[in-house]
Amino acid sequence: MSGIKTGSSEKSGMLFFVGRRIFIALGLLLVMSFVTFMLMRLTPGNYLDTMRLDPQISPETLARYEQRYQLDKPPVVQYFFWLTGVVRGDLGFSFYYNVPVAKVIAPRVLNTLVLSLSAFLFTWLVALPLGIYAALRQGSWVDRIIQGVAYVLLSVPGFLVALLLLLWASRTGFLPLGGAASAGHEHMGWLARTADSLYHLVLPTLALSLGSIAALQKLMRGSLLEVLGRPFMSALRAKGISEGRVVYVHAVRNALNPLITLLGYEFSGLLSGAALMEIVLSWPGLGALMLTAVRSKDIYLVMASMLMGGVMFIAGNLLADILLAKADPRIRFGGKK
Repeated sequence: MSGIKTGSSEKSGMLFFVGRRIFIALGLLLVMSFVTFMLMRLTPGNYLDTMRLDPQISPETLARYEQRYQLDKPPVVQYFFWLTGVVRGDLGFSFYYNVPVAKVIAPRVLNTLVLSLSAFLFTWLVALPLGIYAALRQGSWVDRIIQGVAYVLLSVPGFLVALLLLLWASRTGFLPLGGAASAGHEHMGWLARTADSLYHLVLPTLALSLGSIAALQKLMRGSLLEVLGRPFMSALRAKGISEGRVVYVHAVRNALNPLITLLGYEFSGLLSGAALMEIVLSWPGLGALMLTAVRSKDIYLVMASMLMGGVMFIAGNLLADILLAKADPRIRFGGKK
């Protein structure tokens, strides 16, 4: 009975913890959206000013836009008009693309998620084996090379790495220089379409993940070396357990525990870094779309891009908080000490 009661208490505590984090996240999104909207509306001009320069657009059409989207009202009224629409599932209208915002942003959100997930998987699949290999050969020339390359990658800005990769691709012609698909992509078979999408994904994935690989392998190396130096490692060897089992089953498993909590934060970091890489490498994601929207002062497209980016970023942090709460028993749910 005591075990059941404890399990129920832990479950309710976790639900309270997640609920509180979601409530805080919604508050952050509200503040972010309000500040972004105010900054966009308080800067001089808007997209309708650009439309006024087009003689083919009548004053009646502009007046209809202003009335339909409350653009003739004070900024605070406009914000709550937009927020009410979001609650109903209406993200607004893109004046630049002349279509509803949802139609513009949906494929861009998917592209950003695909790029971030690709970089996330590539980072962990490469960094963890590299860190383990370097730790088991501490001080060797291989370890020195790996750590030297890691220091270089950590010291070079991400956008410069992207530019260097872009220069290499342009010189060799080995990888495409931009976009998410080749011309005629929609007319290919499903296998050819998949291969074409993966081909275009290679360069932005490399640019986004190289710095993260350098940082994560150093963390894995340090964590594994720390575990290998613990007394229980000697005790396991004294019991006659094989060196391979000691290292790859017991040591690596214990070394991975501190890194589990980095999963969510790593994904959030990749999402935030993806915006710049998308612009540099012409990847059709949220970052490039946001730049276009800000330049054209397409306010509803800016707001929707910010909202989607904020949701994905906060979701990553929420995942990190949950993993940290699961991994660290010292965290007390529900605010209890």
